[in-house]
Amino acid sequence: MARIRQFLGLACAALVTASPVLTSPLERRQTIDFQSTGNPILADGSYYSGDPAPIVVNNTVYILSGRDQAGATENNFGINQWQIFESDSPSPSGGQWTLHANVAQPQTVFSWARSGTAFAAQIVQGGNGKFYLYAPVTQSTTGSADPFAIGVAVSDNVLGPYTDAHPSGPIISQSVPSPGNNIQNIDPTVLVDDDGRVYIYFGTFGQLLAYELETDMVTIKSTSVTRVTSLTGFFEAPWLMKRKGTYYMLYAGNNAGPDSPCTPTSYHACIAYGTASSPLGPWTYRGIVLDIVSSTTSHPGVFTRDGGDTYYLVYHTRDATGGTHFRRSVALDELEFNDGTSPPIIKKVTQTHRPGGAAEPTRNIAPRAKAVSANTTPIQYWVEAIHDARVEANPLPPDYWSSYAAERSPQSNTLTYTWNATVELNGVAMAFFADQPAGSNIGVPPPASWRVEYLNSAGQWTAVSLTGSGGYPTAATNSPPEVSFQTVSTTALRAILTASGGNGQFGGIGVKEWFAYAPTTS
Repeated sequence: MARIRQFLGLACAALVTASPVLTSPLERRQTIDFQSTGNPILADGSYYSGDPAPIVVNNTVYILSGRDQAGATENNFGINQWQIFESDSPSPSGGQWTLHANVAQPQTVFSWARSGTAFAAQIVQGGNGKFYLYAPVTQSTTGSADPFAIGVAVSDNVLGPYTDAHPSGPIISQSVPSPGNNIQNIDPTVLVDDDGRVYIYFGTFGQLLAYELETDMVTIKSTSVTRVTSLTGFFEAPWLMKRKGTYYMLYAGNNAGPDSPCTPTSYHACIAYGTASSPLGPWTYRGIVLDIVSSTTSHPGVFTRDGGDTYYLVYHTRDATGGTHFRRSVALDELEFNDGTSPPIIKKVTQTHRPGGAAEPTRNIAPRAKAVSANTTPIQYWVEAIHDARVEANPLPPDYWSSYAAERSPQSNTLTYTWNATVELNGVAMAFFADQPAGSNIGVPPPASWRVEYLNSAGQWTAVSLTGSGGYPTAATNSPPEVSFQTVSTTALRAILTASGGNGQFGGIGVKEWFAYAPTTS
């Protein structure tokens, strides 16, 4: 389950068979046929889907996912059931798909599991032809510090129904196999190797463990655990695969930092990978497969059809209608290898999107600018958020820029927009984030004041001439009033923000969106 650390559009699918939204985890299974026109596969917001795991059976791809059911402003996972997307003609540009909704629920498959927490699972076909569902769920009763455990269910059909293949309890938890572990046991990935041997990896929060399984697909072969520490930035969501004798481990990477090859914030994950010459390693980090996407989390899966050498990466984004970081949707793109290297490396995947409709005319030209923070932006925030055309009602830190620093927040902050060509501007607005009242010197209150300047033709920063009487409003609102000024021609605009507080201690400043208005729409 690709999760985030907690801090101290047009629809691409037309439903052919209508179905009500499932609200209860006990509602019946449903089948929905739809035509996709690109990524994400199902983009109309009727069903959200996270943590995809593909399997190919008779040249048909089945993508298992959890169903995201969080509310529109809820910053928490609500995943109560697994569902499966099916297609015999999968393509990044679209195709015909069938969604099998409500395929399984934790508490109905595993008698020892609680309801909900249908986190990242994988279906694998065993040597006996049966299908095995490896699922992280929470135990209803446990003496362990963390209740997550990995169970295994089995079916004669990839679409189920699935029954517990190990009714006595999970095959992996903090207490089994003995001596157990102290990690959160989620995100299993399983590989049946060419010689029939079976391997399982799992883990999160930088911990990646592995065992070999017996060919019965449920019994831990040896209690000697393999701990992987060589995959740079490993956070969670491992995906184990093999191609032409080389083992590949794809995963959600989160090695945040100013020079990180992966992600600009501690919340955004990319997809990275490593290789090995044997299934249990040792593993060598190789690079990034997919840069950050619109969702803070990321989760890889890879498939190829009919034994061919055309591979696809499946992952999730928040790009569907009404999508959020907790209402994600499955996407897929082609994944290519460079066989001229040894071992063959994975080329970085180019993310594709379904065709969009014509953009609505707007005076706001901030999205066309390059955004820069003159101050060092604390790693949990993201300066790109100030002109992404989104004002979140309940944002996560990467959904807004902030100057807040636990050690000492600065008194003065500067944000700058730069355009590639001269633009005309006659107004701005700022949607501020705040979690403290005005005047506070802790947390993130509204700023004490702010103003904007433009770069004149002589290359000098010059104050704009306001035409209204409202000045620069500082209230935290998602619909900020426009600050109008005499039209200027410029290539750059900067906002100088002064934090509230005093006596050497200041609150942080948070900006959800900084609008830059041209005199006319375009």
